[in-house]
Amino acid sequence: MKYIDEFRDGELARRIAAAIAAEADAGRSYNLMEFCGGHTHAISRYGVADLLPEPVRMIHGPGCPVCVLPIGRVDLAIGLALDAKAIVATYGDCLRVPASNNLSLLKAKARGGDVRMIYSPADALKIAQAHPEREVVFFAIGFETTTPPTALVIKEAARLGLANFSVLCNHVLTPAAITNILESPEVRRLGTLPLDGFIGPAHVSTVIGSRPYEFFAEEYRKPVVIAGFEPLDVMQAILMLVRQINEGRAEVENEFTRAVTRDGNLKAQALVSEVFELRRSFEWRGLGEVPYSALRIRSAFAAFDAERRFGLETRSVADNKACECGAILRGVKHPRDCKVFGTVCTPENPIGSCMVSSEGACAAYYSYGRFREIPVVAAA
Repeated sequence: MKYIDEFRDGELARRIAAAIAAEADAGRSYNLMEFCGGHTHAISRYGVADLLPEPVRMIHGPGCPVCVLPIGRVDLAIGLALDAKAIVATYGDCLRVPASNNLSLLKAKARGGDVRMIYSPADALKIAQAHPEREVVFFAIGFETTTPPTALVIKEAARLGLANFSVLCNHVLTPAAITNILESPEVRRLGTLPLDGFIGPAHVSTVIGSRPYEFFAEEYRKPVVIAGFEPLDVMQAILMLVRQINEGRAEVENEFTRAVTRDGNLKAQALVSEVFELRRSFEWRGLGEVPYSALRIRSAFAAFDAERRFGLETRSVADNKACECGAILRGVKHPRDCKVFGTVCTPENPIGSCMVSSEGACAAYYSYGRFREIPVVAAA
């Protein structure tokens, strides 16, 4: 099958692994952050980390939109469902994100809230058309990949004159988070690891292109390699990063040339710019307040902004004290460092957001690596 089987070739994977081992300097470290949750999932699923030499270490970044969603924003959606009696429509992963008072959107549904799982923003628009007597709110999340579809439904709602449809916007931006990890004093106080390079996200880069990452290479001297989601994509990107680091280069390279260009999808970018503008600040779970890291709906489309329509104000809510999601999202800790991982906190009963989404580091490690470090007891 084109673009699938050839990127999962075991023999080629072993050859790339041998090249990484041969070129990695045993006397130095290579701390590489894969920002995207899809890459974290691929690394865990295909055992990529097991093929890497000791100096090369993969660090999981905050590239899972469900994982970085702060509790306060989920509380707003729950309030709309239970108190404002609105129909709240959102993606499946969002339903189980733990919120305040031991609630989640799924538990709010069990308490009588009208919460509905959808597969696309267009589904939320259809619900609003089918129920003109009810307020319908689309709880929108995601990085640059899912932002254009949200912009499209807002424009369509305006064209249709839907008075009962609005969007609670939680769209966040990848480059701002990378900058925050590299330079924020607040994040430094919380704890970070030295990073030698980044694997750039795949789907995000199809929209924004490779150009935005050039700043990190030039300003912070950190190499970036944009990679696809298949195991050979990730391994080739690691090899490219190792070579850049060895040669003292800090450039943006594009391994995912079959889908990503330097300028990205200009039509999608124009659509997003028409409907959204930058927020001055937005809270990320694990990173705190990150300046200019999220989008809000422009005043021209204010009628479809749920925050304005319902007078919503976000309050910051601390994570569960037993949960290490914040440190895991910054790459400081590994899921195995969390005391509740795999015991109290599982995908069926998540304590933290990293266990909710399939792209979360904890969920990926639980699914593909949780038994790896259990000692084997020889049979008597």
